[in-house]
Amino acid sequence: DFFYSTSAKLYYSTTKQDKLAAIWTQAVYWDLAMDVYERNHKKSQLNFINDIYQGGYNQYDGYNWNNSTKWFIYDDMMWWIMALARAHEITGNQIYLQKAIEGFNHVWEGSYDKVDGGMFWDFKHSGKNACINYPTVIAAMRLYKITGDESYLTKAKSVYAWSRTNLFNSTNGRVADHKIKMDRPGYEDYTYNQGTAIGAAVMLYKVTHDANYIADARLAADYTMNNMCKDGILPAEGDYNEQGVLKAIFAQYIMQFIHASAQSPYLAWIQNNVNKGWQNRDTSRNLTYRNYSVSCPTGNIQS
Repeated sequence: DFFYSTSAKLYYSTTKQDKLAAIWTQAVYWDLAMDVYERNHKKSQLNFINDIYQGGYNQYDGYNWNNSTKWFIYDDMMWWIMALARAHEITGNQIYLQKAIEGFNHVWEGSYDKVDGGMFWDFKHSGKNACINYPTVIAAMRLYKITGDESYLTKAKSVYAWSRTNLFNSTNGRVADHKIKMDRPGYEDYTYNQGTAIGAAVMLYKVTHDANYIADARLAADYTMNNMCKDGILPAEGDYNEQGVLKAIFAQYIMQFIHASAQSPYLAWIQNNVNKGWQNRDTSRNLTYRNYSVSCPTGNIQS
């Protein structure tokens, strides 16, 4: 009602509805539409999933991965590739799978460091960020599940191993934001990086049954809960670039961990966050705010 453009079939960046949200966040909104469908299985919601695909198709040159104007960094592509693979799992649409495979191959060829391992986040290869490495693992695991192609599992293990060595504090579960050349990891706390690290570990655990993966997920969850939260509430994370989606990403993958490990303390923590956000919503619009430890502003807010 307040953020979706029925003409563009994508989301606006704010309630002003004057410009579309950032390209990578659209894939997260698409994920949220899939969450709703998996809960209610309504035909109208399935149509909505297909509508958002078409919106992205129209806006981003038919998901032409070679268009370096529409796509200007690799991690933006990988968020869509993850979502395309998931959309195929839900709908069975072969075009979604085809686009995901084409995109994954394109990013792998351009981003993967064949010498030192890991994925570069941008076309200039200036650094290797968590926002491309862990999503690559997730995309590869989804494609492996769909196709049974062992090469995806091999790639997922390889990128995860590099990430664990270079972007993960195996003592406390903190995920670094980036690694530039031979510099030390750049540690900046973001919930989406914690979330995709958890998701990557859980997906590998489900296939390999290697307990080390689920132990990593638990460490990352513990760090988020114990070190990044004030009074148990997840951080607001900046008033730019639709930053509320960072917690939407974290929510998706922390729930996968909870379901995989049956860890009830984490569930109560997440439920407390959900309840706090709803308690502090703008009741006239039923909108929550990226900083849901305070009352949602009644004026213009980001999606």
